[in-house]
This record gives sequence, C-alpha cells and structure tokens, in this order.
Amino acid sequence: MDEPDHTSDRARVGTVETVYITEDTGEDPTARESVRAVADRGLEGDRYYTGGGIYNERDDLEPSDVTLIESEAILAAREDYDVDLTCGEHRRNIVTRDVALNHLVGKPFRVGEAIIEGIELCEPCSYMESLAAESDAAEALKHRGGLDARIIESGAVEAGAEIHW
Repeated sequence: MDEPDHTSDRARVGTVETVYITEDTGEDPTARESVRAVADRGLEGDRYYTGGGIYNERDDLEPSDVTLIESEAILAAREDYDVDLTCGEHRRNIVTRDVALNHLVGKPFRVGEAIIEGIELCEPCSYMESLAAESDAAEALKHRGGLDARIIESGAVEAGAEIHW
C-alpha cells in the first residue's frame, strides 16, 4: 500500500529579505535590520504605528498594520516592465522570499517572532506609482502588489528571519 502524501500538511518556510518603515506619509521608506511588530498597531517607527499613513487618513480605505510584498514580484517588475522598485519604492513594509502572499489572505502566519494574518491583497495604486516616480509601477505590480495584514501577536521582525505558514 502506498504511503499517504502529507506534503500539503507540512509547514512552508520563506524568509524576510528586507524590512522598511516610513516615518511619515509620503516620505521615502528606510530599510531596517530589525523592527518590533506590535499587535493591532504596526511596526514601531512606521507611519501606521503612529496613526498616520494614507490608509489611516482616508475613510474609504481599510487600515492594516503591515504590508508585505514578494521579492520575486519586485524582480518581475524590473524584468517585465523595466521598473526598479528595489529601494522600497513599492511602499510595502516587509519584502519576502519564497512566500506566495496571495494565498495567505485570511490566514495567520509567523514572520520572525510575530504572528500576522493576511487581510486582503494590496493592489498597487496611482499614489504608490507617483511616489515611486516609475510610470508603469502600478501595472508592473498588478495582481502581485503584496498583502495587507494585521499583527495579531507582537514580536521582532528582522532581515533573514523565517516566515512560516
């Protein structure tokens, strides 16, 4: 008799490539080696943590604590559209590797020491495109713009940390 395949039950592992915070709306993102993710608040030092950011400033947008994007999507934007978003111009907090973020909507997962839950896909917008100064940035990230998420358990998030889901 064949052994059952349990590969779908195994935890998957990816990594944090880079962590960005932006202290105020519209400012350039700053890469950090490590930040503290605080439940229902955001990343310490980031605009959303302090109550700023466009999602907190507009009533028609659902706020999130943290945003994530795949490094593979950033690379594809450069290769497919000649759009360079490597220094945080994508406006997302956490750059991941080997994590299918689109599949994590509604699911909790561990990022470093923090537990995060995907809320919805973070589709690119014209505001991000204008700040990136890359005319095709929104098109380049369409359907691969990342994930809006909430922090459900506080903890440190640092470059090189594992992501488990």
